[in-house]
Amino acid sequence: MSKKKHRTPWLDDDAETPMVHEYAEKLGGFMDAMADGKIEKHELAAQEDRVVALMKKIEPALPDDLHEDVTRLLCELSAYNIMHTVHGLFEAAPKKTEFEW
Repeated sequence: MSKKKHRTPWLDDDAETPMVHEYAEKLGGFMDAMADGKIEKHELAAQEDRVVALMKKIEPALPDDLHEDVTRLLCELSAYNIMHTVHGLFEAAPKKTEFEW
């Protein structure tokens, strides 16, 4: 008899937003890389290695129709992450104020 594995939900309880950012913040490698506010080449390479290892594990197990859906999901998720990050940077940037003379 096999134990049922816990599935990490991809969406919040209201199914309104992806949970990926919350999960990323719990990844040791990510938090270590972000700690000093600068991403070093070796940190980026280590993250790439983790991504490649997971892709090599998962891709062969996917049937063709699901492979295409997961490929699109990864691309859309990458675009979302970039947009989310850039949006956050602009929101955190100091706002210019106009001087009144």
